[in-house]
Amino acid sequence: MSAPKSEFLRFTGHKSFAQRLVLSTLTGRPIHVSKIRANSPTNPGLAPHEVSLLRLLEAVTNGSSMQISYTGTTITYQPGLITGAIPGFGASDDDILEHQLPATCSRGVTYFLLPLCLLAPFAKSHMNVRFTGPGVITSATETGDLSVDSFRTAILPLYNLFGISAARIELRVLQRSCAGPHGSGGAGVVELRFASQVRLPKTLHLNRNPGRIKRIRGVAYSTGVSASNNARMIHSAREVLNPLVADIHVAAQYDQAPLVPDAAEKSGSKKRMGIGFGLSLVAESSAVGVLYSADVVVPPKGGVIPEEVGKRCAYQLLETINLGGCVSGPATGTVLTLMAMGSEDVGRLRLGRDVVGTEEAIGLARDLKKFGASSWGLRDVNDDDTGDIIVSVKGTGVGNVGRKIA
Repeated sequence: MSAPKSEFLRFTGHKSFAQRLVLSTLTGRPIHVSKIRANSPTNPGLAPHEVSLLRLLEAVTNGSSMQISYTGTTITYQPGLITGAIPGFGASDDDILEHQLPATCSRGVTYFLLPLCLLAPFAKSHMNVRFTGPGVITSATETGDLSVDSFRTAILPLYNLFGISAARIELRVLQRSCAGPHGSGGAGVVELRFASQVRLPKTLHLNRNPGRIKRIRGVAYSTGVSASNNARMIHSAREVLNPLVADIHVAAQYDQAPLVPDAAEKSGSKKRMGIGFGLSLVAESSAVGVLYSADVVVPPKGGVIPEEVGKRCAYQLLETINLGGCVSGPATGTVLTLMAMGSEDVGRLRLGRDVVGTEEAIGLARDLKKFGASSWGLRDVNDDDTGDIIVSVKGTGVGNVGRKIA
């Protein structure tokens, strides 16, 4: 007899689309998503970045299948085995998979990196992907995506807490780019090499006091504009942060804007794309594994001076630290998902009250429950008056089927 087909888990709407695809792939449960922007009169159905993410998942898995309705408002996704980049199965001879993003993509490249890094520890082989094309935006975006600098310095080190060696994870920025006109397109190049596969993530106990901030690091980047913008952003940010922390170091990065073919001209001429500047700051605490990040970039239409960007980023970092907890908002989804997929033991994480109460955190708890994970346990921290909450998460024991049990 053939094995019975598992029932589709049903969802509606486009919110948390990437998160649900990741959970479906990790747990092997097929999903059915309907009413994706069904009420939009101009752009109903899947957006270009969501279609591109589906193609990426199809490339790094074996046996996954998807069916999209004619209008794009309904999709069924049947997950396959996470294989990674295997030569002959989409990857080139140097074991790297090249993924092109369309020019209409309005999300930063970290929109694709976050789900990819959640799948990579459970892959059969190394996860090596190079993002190219006219839609790669390496800076932060107005849609809420992190810059690649914050992702590398504030998200990737957290994998060490789960026994996934961050020393074997490499993120290269071969060409920087900010968002193009109207917030879409960038033409950057980013390469991820994730060689740290594990059988099962370790149980996390990060419920201690977050400690005090001991140093601040960051990157100021300018693409296709004057390099003096970096110094101006760094100076204005230090004016805010210097009275609070002595150990501050912000690197300055300048790149030429990438050249792309000009669609308006038929003579084969090229134009500069992805011009802009921004600042990424990361605060490290005296407690191990506690990081807070902030990201600000100039809007695609311009009109903001570098001093304003520097001050905004500094104040945003202070607000993030003030929220409390051991993990900042952008990293919460990654940490809680890895805790839920880890060994069948109860892990504990200290989060700020306002971080737990966000729409994203509550939506993640509901989605994990629907995919078969246990409910979270919440209790107040009694040791101090910060108002933080201890979140207890029981792992489901979702192991890496490509790795033998030791």
